[in-house]
Amino acid sequence: MNAPPEFDAPFRARLRELLVWRRDVRRFRAEPLPAGTIERLIELACLAPSVGLSQPWRFVIVEDAARRAAIRRNFESCNAAALAAQDETRAGLYARLKLAGLDEAPIHLAVFAERDPAQGHGLGRLTMPETAEYSAVTAVHTLWMAARAEGIGMGWVSILDPKLVAEALGVPAKWRFVGYLCLGLPENQDDTPALERAGWECRRPAEAHILRR
Repeated sequence: MNAPPEFDAPFRARLRELLVWRRDVRRFRAEPLPAGTIERLIELACLAPSVGLSQPWRFVIVEDAARRAAIRRNFESCNAAALAAQDETRAGLYARLKLAGLDEAPIHLAVFAERDPAQGHGLGRLTMPETAEYSAVTAVHTLWMAARAEGIGMGWVSILDPKLVAEALGVPAKWRFVGYLCLGLPENQDDTPALERAGWECRRPAEAHILRR
């Protein structure tokens, strides 16, 4: 057994700094990332925890122009519906938000979860099968942090119809859509969430989310 590494105070401070500067990027520089970048980031994402060691995450690197265009049309349709659903006080602000980086980001990555993978032999999923999706989300977050540590920005596009995404990418029917990720070099960087800067919402302190019993 290898001796565990020691994560000292300076490392923990840097880790907190990484978390603070992890942003949902929507504006990218068009220049490509070095070859092998996304494969390396996916390898790190696969170090994430998963229920029953099932590793239910499935990654689709979307390179085909026609498939990307289908995703873009999907977003446009869903975004128009989301705009129409806003009340009068929010509609104008919503219309000004930049909610996708689909046009500029050099890398598109779709993440799915296989709900009942053979790996893991069902451990931990009997009463909560949705833990397969939860596991895929931990992989997304791990990838996000690894990307940010390299100065790579990531945006999670959630305004999509999951069924149409699956159809556009031709994935197995048993895969559940988790998220569509855009990755590339960020056009600009900030330690404050873009939605907070735009006045959409503000981050609340940790105490606001704690309940004691």
